[in-house]
Amino acid sequence: MRISPRALFAAVAIASALGVAAALVSQHVYEMQPCAWCVLQRVIFIVIGVVALVFALLPAPGAARIGAGVVVLLGLCGIGAALWQHFVAASAASCDLTLADRLISGSGLDVAWPEVFAAFASCADARVNLLGVPYAFWSLALFALLAAAAVVAWRGAGLRSR
Repeated sequence: MRISPRALFAAVAIASALGVAAALVSQHVYEMQPCAWCVLQRVIFIVIGVVALVFALLPAPGAARIGAGVVVLLGLCGIGAALWQHFVAASAASCDLTLADRLISGSGLDVAWPEVFAAFASCADARVNLLGVPYAFWSLALFALLAAAAVVAWRGAGLRSR
């Protein structure tokens, strides 16, 4: 059974939204405050979701390859951010002036929507486990799944254009 690239993009958009929703529930219900790297990953998930939604709605099969490429690149950025958060930033006492902090504060998102995009914890304080697995690795796994789905969409778009 083949899944159409448009259906895969729709699934990627939904999974991205669920990833951000899980982060917000963790923050606002379970008081797991985010660091700048956590917030940057939220932004990447949102951008992936928007890109995927746009390409899910586009009828042109050739466009699916472009969308898949963008989602794969964004997924790799998310994987990099999650790895950096876990292996480098979590050892630092502060996330101030890191790339993530500069991107988030420079974008103004933290001021416009602080309940979603403001970093309230240091990277060391945000180092938490969920079911025995570091939270950053859950994020990494979702980024990897989204990128893999995009690769499948890219391959599916190539089959349909033949």
